[in-house]
Amino acid sequence: MFGIFKKSKIVRKSDNLNDTTTKWFNGQKVKIKSGTTSQSSRRNQSRKPKNPTWFRETPLPVPSVEKKQMLISSSQGVSKVAILEGPTLVQYYSSDNIGKSKVGNIYLGKVKNVLPGMEAAFVSFGEDKNGVLYVADIEGSTKNSKIENLLKTDQEILVQVVKDAMGEKGARLTGQISLPGRYLVLIPNSKTKGISRRLADNERERLDKIIRKIKPNNFGVIVRTAAEGVSEESLKVDIEKLVDEWKIISNYQSGDAPKIIHKEPDVSTKVIREHLNSTFKKVLIDKKSQHDEVKEYVKETSPEILDIVDFYDDQLGLFERYHIEDQIKKALDRKVWLPSGGHLIIDRTEALTVIDVNTGKFVGKNSLEETVYENNLEAAEEIARQLRLRDIGGIIVIDFIDMESQKKQQNLLNKFKYELAKDKTRTQVFEISRLGLVEMTRKNVAAGLIESFSNECEKCNGRGLIISDIFSNKTIDEDLLDTEAIVE
Repeated sequence: MFGIFKKSKIVRKSDNLNDTTTKWFNGQKVKIKSGTTSQSSRRNQSRKPKNPTWFRETPLPVPSVEKKQMLISSSQGVSKVAILEGPTLVQYYSSDNIGKSKVGNIYLGKVKNVLPGMEAAFVSFGEDKNGVLYVADIEGSTKNSKIENLLKTDQEILVQVVKDAMGEKGARLTGQISLPGRYLVLIPNSKTKGISRRLADNERERLDKIIRKIKPNNFGVIVRTAAEGVSEESLKVDIEKLVDEWKIISNYQSGDAPKIIHKEPDVSTKVIREHLNSTFKKVLIDKKSQHDEVKEYVKETSPEILDIVDFYDDQLGLFERYHIEDQIKKALDRKVWLPSGGHLIIDRTEALTVIDVNTGKFVGKNSLEETVYENNLEAAEEIARQLRLRDIGGIIVIDFIDMESQKKQQNLLNKFKYELAKDKTRTQVFEISRLGLVEMTRKNVAAGLIESFSNECEKCNGRGLIISDIFSNKTIDEDLLDTEAIVE
């Protein structure tokens, strides 16, 4: 008898019920009067979301830059690549440090230890330190897979380096191989299909239709931001090259692990593959043979931007003309000056970087609040540039100067996220904390600029401090240190 009341809803009516809207509900059109609420909707609002919104924050579109240039210089067998936005250096690569990086290389490794308690295995792949392979990164693993059931000691396995060895930690490896191309990434033995979230919705729809047509069987495809506006034919050529590349890699001979199977290309080709697109106005190369190689690569992959690749022939060096070396030296300093006279202090630890913002010489004009706000905005722009230039990764904590206005705090955070949108490396920025700190993360893949141009001090072991001798010379001379301690 009372069963008819089980699905009834409690409705609260407002004074004005004239406005109605039509919505789809359970496959049927339903007219909803304004001012009505349901008990279930209240209950849904009180529930906490399973995934916090910040964890899947949609990247902002890349801001337009008036004049982007790429400079490629070679001397004494070393290739150097600088990326400029206007006259300002924002990224720097050198075959000296990039050559040491193993990221992207594919190896035939041999399992040395399987650690069920860590759900990981140590794999020898030809380097001094064994790499770490977690169970989730093994091809064919599932959520409940046990690593001891997938790998055995002395087993050979094809692995790819996704993160270089840093400090005491070995390289991070994966068994899920991916092959990056000019416009997309090909993933063998996978059903993955993804498109860069930085692209507009209509462009994502266009690319999705193309990929459905040209995606090869038994391969996953991830479309990169560089594919914006690219024709179906160009995407098809990119896929065919990567498929041929995988055929060569997969035909390796077993039995003599560890050994390298596939090596990433030269630094100039790699940077062009990862960064060059229609937003660049010029690519200047000061070595003729390298210019011809780059020209040929761009002709095959991106013929629409072939005209921007030029040979630089001048008595004044390419990097000298654009003051690249001076900007690199400044990027190695602990203190970074801002245009108005404020400055940043950048301190690093093994896993954490702390950036302190100061007004310095900047005294402003109108009020303290306005002075602090302008200084913080300048700092936000410069911090985003320094993170890219120094290639700082891991956890980053920024101490902006305190501001009372909530609106200005939000404007500052929006400005910072806008500047970070220029960064191809994945970043995640959190809201300003109660202590006035901005916490963020930036994907840590390889050694940064400072590590590439410096060595640990033998005296202080990298601490930046030399501890004074706590013993007097007199004590040492009298050999009192060799006597036994007296215990009363």
